[in-house]
Amino acid sequence: MGVLVLAGLLVLVVGGCVCVVWASRGGPRWVRGVASVTLVMGELLRASMKSNRRRSVNQTGGDGD
Repeated sequence: MGVLVLAGLLVLVVGGCVCVVWASRGGPRWVRGVASVTLVMGELLRASMKSNRRRSVNQTGGDGD
């Protein structure tokens, strides 16, 4: 079941990347919409990764024992 979920996620990611490239070349309106959603999700993921990294550094930084 987990493999099926990961395969579905991979298909969505690859499809989103294809839509971003297609939209940059002037695709139809629905492709531009999917590309916009893909780019926004990528930015959100990047921001959450940065905040997790910062949180991780703060937790492991300690007080210098």
